[in-house]
Amino acid sequence: MKRRNFIKNATAVGSALYIVPSHVLGGNHIAPSDTLYVAAFGVGGRGAAVINNLHDTRQVKFVSLCDVDQRSAAATFKKFPKAKQYKDFRKVYDKELKNIDAVMVATPDHTHATIALPFMREKKHAYVEKPLTHNIAEARLMAQVAKQQGIVTQMGNQGGSSDGARTTQEWLEAGVLGKVNRVDCWTNRPVWPQGTRPSPEGEPIPETLDWDLWLGPAAQRPYNSAYLPFKWRGWWDFGTGALGDMGCHIMETPFRTLGLGYPKEAEASCTTVWSGDFVEADYSDSCPPSSIVRLKFDHKTYGEIALNWYDGGIMPDIPDHLQEGESIGDSGGGSIFYGEKGVMVTDAYSENPRILNYYKDKVGALPVERLKRIKGAVGGHYNNWVEGCLKGTETSSPFEYAGPLTEAVLMGNLAIKAFQYKVLKTGKKPGDWDPYTYPGRKKILWDGQNMSVTNYQDANNWVKGTYREGWELK
Repeated sequence: MKRRNFIKNATAVGSALYIVPSHVLGGNHIAPSDTLYVAAFGVGGRGAAVINNLHDTRQVKFVSLCDVDQRSAAATFKKFPKAKQYKDFRKVYDKELKNIDAVMVATPDHTHATIALPFMREKKHAYVEKPLTHNIAEARLMAQVAKQQGIVTQMGNQGGSSDGARTTQEWLEAGVLGKVNRVDCWTNRPVWPQGTRPSPEGEPIPETLDWDLWLGPAAQRPYNSAYLPFKWRGWWDFGTGALGDMGCHIMETPFRTLGLGYPKEAEASCTTVWSGDFVEADYSDSCPPSSIVRLKFDHKTYGEIALNWYDGGIMPDIPDHLQEGESIGDSGGGSIFYGEKGVMVTDAYSENPRILNYYKDKVGALPVERLKRIKGAVGGHYNNWVEGCLKGTETSSPFEYAGPLTEAVLMGNLAIKAFQYKVLKTGKKPGDWDPYTYPGRKKILWDGQNMSVTNYQDANNWVKGTYREGWELK
């Protein structure tokens, strides 16, 4: 099916759920009511790990495995030889729709919505890796479609199923810290090149890679090894940088536990990259090597809450009363909650919440557990989704929640893009001293309900994505 017709007709197929017969997969299997039949997309790299975790639930059968890079997918193909193999997700839609209950999408960020939405509109349950989408409008759409279709969904932010997230929520809701007015979050990412020069020169495309399918909705360009297999995260056309990669893991902690919604403003500050002596680089296609983002939210109980993000080796302030032997976060990052009664810190992925020793006698007794825990630690996040699909169990990160979380994260990226945006001064050229003005270096005011920047019109160009002809979302 042609791209345009595929997207246009994605809702034309019947929407009933089907159970694949036993002969499709060969051999005996447990009762159909206890088995989830899944089509997986992006099955090398991160996708391979997700597939292995889903397989470990012993309740999942993979009907098809789809990847545009046969070399990357080779190990997964070998492990599940009975699953049909594809390169093009549209062929899975054409040939396997009636044989599956659900999809798993672990492709690069720019193709999450493109792949997942047609199946979601046919009432197929969906597990999609974080960040949920590549831009804010896609996140809003994914959440809306999930709700409209009544399907079971889960974003791949495993900390959402952690005990730490539930403990943190219990403590905050019990008033252990009192009024919280600030949270600092940070990550050790990027652990891939960012802020680098463009790579316009073409290289030979590996024989195992379908480069056109890999690009999907992104603009056509020559293949370059600067993008694959992992470094795409640092390029705006494909990834969402350090914040997009880890924000849904680390900002998840305050977002969930404080019940945050749309931010009302965002402001960024990023590293300046130099391409020569006194020559400022213009590498706007690449995410910056480090950034600070300041988001503000209105909270119905606490008033205004500031959420600050740091990446690329930049760290938040060390709390005043941090004692010898205490740590903030772990090697991957963490969060610091500042309340009127004390300070609490967590590791990355919402793990290991703790009150700083200085404040332990000031906050009083900690509440007992009351929220249901998800069994299986990290693996429990996958089992949680499978049980949701098969038994109706509530999932930890359904798109109705994950969509707004992703929007908040990507609002930070919108501020980063605004900070990066530069315009040549009259009479100046690149390479001159001080050649640029920076019209986007301001507090970006956000009307979340209407999905619009209210004080800088150019920034609205980044709210929605741009799509190659034939790949537009409907």
